[in-house]
Amino acid sequence: MIKRARDKGLVNITCVDIRDFATDKHKTVDDRPYGGGPGMLLKAEPVVKAIRSRRRGGTHVVYLSPQGKTLNAAKCQELASYEHMVLLCGHYEGIDERAIIAEVDEEVSIGDYVLTSGMPAANVVLDATVRFIPGVLGHEESARCDTFGEVGFDSPHYTRPEEFEAVKVPEVLLGGNHAQIEAWRKEQGLNKMSQVRPDLLAKEKQT
Repeated sequence: MIKRARDKGLVNITCVDIRDFATDKHKTVDDRPYGGGPGMLLKAEPVVKAIRSRRRGGTHVVYLSPQGKTLNAAKCQELASYEHMVLLCGHYEGIDERAIIAEVDEEVSIGDYVLTSGMPAANVVLDATVRFIPGVLGHEESARCDTFGEVGFDSPHYTRPEEFEAVKVPEVLLGGNHAQIEAWRKEQGLNKMSQVRPDLLAKEKQT
């Protein structure tokens, strides 16, 4: 899907190597943290230079961090509205705070866990965000109707044949009554949500 979006000119993705902005012959981009502690930190100078090499008017810089706002469908839709976005991938124990203060607009987390680097998180953000750019998906309603869109959990889906290993497609999907199908899908999604994410169901009922 992302390849097709790139081929159609809907999105352009480039990678920047922070080491290209190191100032010593060894291309050093990390150092020990002041105050002690385990691990290494990315230095402020090469990070800032790397970001500024790509920053332009309207650029939104996102640092992938466990301390950031949790990524959800609404955040993805918001990120998709930016014309130009820089995703900053952390490594080691993190990044010198001065680089974050100087260049980062917001921090985003893909979940309550820690990765060895921010690159997998950047891939998640890209994949989840690109879907909200008009023209990327074949059906404009797909992004809205998927799980965590405006309608909550997705419902079960079926295709041919009508029966597989003694399990039949629900009759409501065969009847052609679109109002009944929509109601059934909504009910199924809420039932699944109540089983596995009751916290989301509580939010759904409040809206």
